[in-house]
Amino acid sequence: MALTHFGFLYTAPGSTAGGDVSVVDTGECRSVLVGVRKPEEGIEVARRLVSEGVQLIELCGGFGPVWTGRIIEAIDGAVPVGAVGYGPEAVDQVHAIFS
Repeated sequence: MALTHFGFLYTAPGSTAGGDVSVVDTGECRSVLVGVRKPEEGIEVARRLVSEGVQLIELCGGFGPVWTGRIIEAIDGAVPVGAVGYGPEAVDQVHAIFS
């Protein structure tokens, strides 16, 4: 099986309710990028992406381990969920961005 449809969720201040959606379709793979204001909004977006047939979901680092776990639970493990992680060398820089 090849990856033909995936979703990427990211946090972005000013995003509209339900998420701001951008789609990149190469003809062989459809990538659905969704910006949400707050990590908790990712739950409904992830459910929607699963219902639309995504094969996996990736989350930006803004979701952190707690919201990653909640999203996995919310979709009942229907598809793999991965999350961006930052190493210890980036902690101060990431903190500055999100504070």
